Amino acid sequence: MDHSERIRKLSHLRPLSRLTGISLRDLLVSVLPLVLLTAAVIWLAFWYVQPAPPKNITISAGPPGSLFMTHAEKYRKILARDGVNLRVIPSQGSLDNLQRLLNPNLRVDLAFVQGGVATGMDVSSLVSLGSVFHEPLLIFYRSPEPVTLLSGFAGKKLAIAPEGSGTHMLALILLKANGIEPGGPTELFSLGGMDAAKALLEGRVDAAFLMGDSATPPLMKQLLWTPGIRLFDFQQSAGYSRKFPYLLDLDLPMGVFDFGKNMPPQDIHLIGPTVELVARNKLHPALSDLLIEAAREVHSRPTLLQKANEFPAPLEHEFIVSPDAKRFYNSGKSFLYRRLPFWLATLVDRTLVVFVPIVVLLIPGLKVLPAIYRWRIKSRIYRWYGALIAIERDILAHPSNEERAELLARLDEIEAQVNKMKMPLAYAEQFYVLRDHIKFVSDRYRENAEAR
Repeated sequence: MDHSERIRKLSHLRPLSRLTGISLRDLLVSVLPLVLLTAAVIWLAFWYVQPAPPKNITISAGPPGSLFMTHAEKYRKILARDGVNLRVIPSQGSLDNLQRLLNPNLRVDLAFVQGGVATGMDVSSLVSLGSVFHEPLLIFYRSPEPVTLLSGFAGKKLAIAPEGSGTHMLALILLKANGIEPGGPTELFSLGGMDAAKALLEGRVDAAFLMGDSATPPLMKQLLWTPGIRLFDFQQSAGYSRKFPYLLDLDLPMGVFDFGKNMPPQDIHLIGPTVELVARNKLHPALSDLLIEAAREVHSRPTLLQKANEFPAPLEHEFIVSPDAKRFYNSGKSFLYRRLPFWLATLVDRTLVVFVPIVVLLIPGLKVLPAIYRWRIKSRIYRWYGALIAIERDILAHPSNEERAELLARLDEIEAQVNKMKMPLAYAEQFYVLRDHIKFVSDRYRENAEAR
């Protein structure tokens, strides 16, 4: 046996040093796809998950001292309990509030908006968190005989509240439906509240349209007890509520102001919209829940025109009720927000949004990982079997002596490359079987070559 042959025989023993524990390189390559996929899911989750709710939001309320402003101040105190600062800014009323919400350059997140003021406007960027209270229209007028139709005020002097207010807009809509428009024989004055009531008492106007703050119970009693002043009975209230879907048919019960004097002396039909808490459609869901909770605390008490817990309510008129508000009205606060402080619940909620997809990926991924690792190791062995079979087929095809020598040299090269492989100990058996097969093929055809 010559020197090269002895080296070739001895090389059969060298691979013992090539057997190692788990191959870190193969393990890393096997884990890399799972790591990349998990990283991508984390990135997507952080990209699409709602950011933490802002601690400062702004509401456009109403004139100083108005009912809108009073309610907004109550909201501010309630939200402060959960660390949310509600900035309350005054306005001229519902129309002004709506215009602010629609102006992207103004930092206003929500506002009180009376039904009907959005007619003809594109409000697709806004959502309603629910209706929060009724706002009936009260028309006090001076007349010796009852006026039964709004058209009966044609040619009179009417105080229809200041421009920019919901009362002013609603008055114009209803008067137009009865053939009365600005510029005609009917004189329209932009007076509201006490100014309108004073003008009516002094005879400077024939009728005053009052709503909300301008129709306080003391003022209503004063006007009702004044001889010659009547409260208009909307005998067509059902028709108005059908014609204008944002208007509701309301009743003021007989004697509700003074049972002893039976004031008013009969049931009076009224009409009026609801006031909605309207927000931009980007409002954070957690803040939506807080605001509806605040609305329940402020508006759920019974009044002359509403029952206990009637408001807030997901009544849909000009604004769609937001999906978050619908979810809250249907099922209430989520488990986390019921059990944890607001700031902690928002943190846990956002963490779960990221954590759950990762777990969903990792559990099956960790089960598949060993199979991927085994496949990678075995594929390195099977690759050499493919080369070995190809050489054996070429040898069986009766090559020339030069071609046979070249094929045997390739066998030696395969054996040398296999001997350099690093293989985990767990796969030592497959490794040695491969080397035995290479040696078997090499020895068999080398003997045949020598026999020739």
